Order: sequence, then structure tokens, then C-alpha cells
Amino acid sequence: MVDIDSGSGSSAPRKRADARRNEETLLGVAAAAFITSGVNVPVRDIAAKAGVGVGTIYRHFPTRADLIVAVYRHQVEACAEAGPALLASSGTPHAALALWINLFVDFLVTKHGLAEALQSDNAAFETLHAYFLDRLVPVCDQLLDAAAAAGEISPDMDAYQLLPGVGNLCIGAGNNPRYDARRMVGLLITGLRLR
Repeated sequence: MVDIDSGSGSSAPRKRADARRNEETLLGVAAAAFITSGVNVPVRDIAAKAGVGVGTIYRHFPTRADLIVAVYRHQVEACAEAGPALLASSGTPHAALALWINLFVDFLVTKHGLAEALQSDNAAFETLHAYFLDRLVPVCDQLLDAAAAAGEISPDMDAYQLLPGVGNLCIGAGNNPRYDARRMVGLLITGLRLR
């Protein structure tokens, strides 16, 4: 059984490594459950798949909104942390940008129900849009700057232009099986490349 260190309050500023891993496992399971069943999936299903008791989830995430916020933040953090890693490990900055945008597309397309929940009037969700922008825009700008410095793309592109464009291309992904958001985004990223 997975046990999560409560350390979510200010009295425990740093969680133990095993507690962080366990929390990541729980949030990963919850994210997968949200993808397959929506954000209203029963908490007992998430608990069973994570190998914890329902009480463990409620101890750390007292409301469904708390769990949704934690999953959303976890996914944003994973996307943000991937940018520098891809830049360091890819053959070119443009390749890193393309891979990172694919992760961003995954994030957008697989949120099933998360976007609807985030647009609710629940106060717990009010700061998430700003959090999303604060974490992902600088990462995207770093990738764009590196690709521009390498002479791969035009230097006049910025994340505030690109990310909403990618988001708009992903809007129809769930409603039309013939629409391939990833292909359309791929064309956009290819189109950034200087000939």
C-alpha cells in the first residue's frame, strides 16, 4: 500500500523522497482516471488503482476540487520540467521545441473534463490559469529563443502567440474523429522552421 507523507502544510516544507514519489504515483493514477473516466470518476476507483485507502486521498485532498487542482498542477509541472531536459537532450533546438509542443498537445487533448471543471465557478480553480501561464510560457519562450539563436526559426515568435495557437488547433480533437490535432500542430511547428 502506498503511504503519502502529509507534509502539505507549512509545518513540513520538504517531503521525504518516498512521500514525493508516492504522491506522484497517486497524482499519475488520478490523471489517468480523469483521462479515461472524467473528473467525476469515483475516488474509490482512484484509491484502488493507486493502492491506497480512500481516507488517504481525502486526508491529502479533502475535496474533489483539491484533487483536480493537484493533478492539474502536477501535469503542468511535468510539462514545464520537460522543456529544459528536451533542450539538453535533443539534436537541435527545433527538435526539442517540436517534442515539447507534442507534450503540450498531450496535456491539452487528454484533459477530458478537466477544462470543464476549471471553467466552473469553484474558487479553488481561480488561480490555475495564471499558474499555467507562469510555468509554461517561460519554458516555451526558452525553446523558441534557442531555436531562433540556432537560426532554425524566425526570432519574432513568442510563446504568447504560439501556445494559444496550439490550443486552438486542439479544441476540436475530442469532437471529430477525423480531425487530427497532432497533425495540425505538427504542420504549425514545421511551418516555423526557416528554409
